[in-house]
Amino acid sequence: MHEMSLCEGVLRIVQEQAKLQNFSRVRKVWLEIGEFSCAVPDSMALCFEAITAGTLADGATLEMINVPGKGRCRKCAAEFAMNKRYDACPECGAFGIEVVEGGAMRVKELEVD
Repeated sequence: MHEMSLCEGVLRIVQEQAKLQNFSRVRKVWLEIGEFSCAVPDSMALCFEAITAGTLADGATLEMINVPGKGRCRKCAAEFAMNKRYDACPECGAFGIEVVEGGAMRVKELEVD
């Protein structure tokens, strides 16, 4: 379950920001999760709760924002919404589409004390 290591990374980011911005408690974390990031939201929620226990984010709410997939054709440069990572380009039919959105995960915002 790689969601555990993903949540460990989120907690590291939160702790780094706490030092930089001088806050002591996190109430809510908004996390953008790309459609192709391979993170399972239900697993992320469980792992986040386990990882943050006893930390400055203990009891914090995790709000997950889905980021849809978007691709760019390497052959014709068309950009389009993607539902599957290995779809062909709807314009020219070429494969080898570059994912330009929806492949990452990032901490978008924190609610802190």
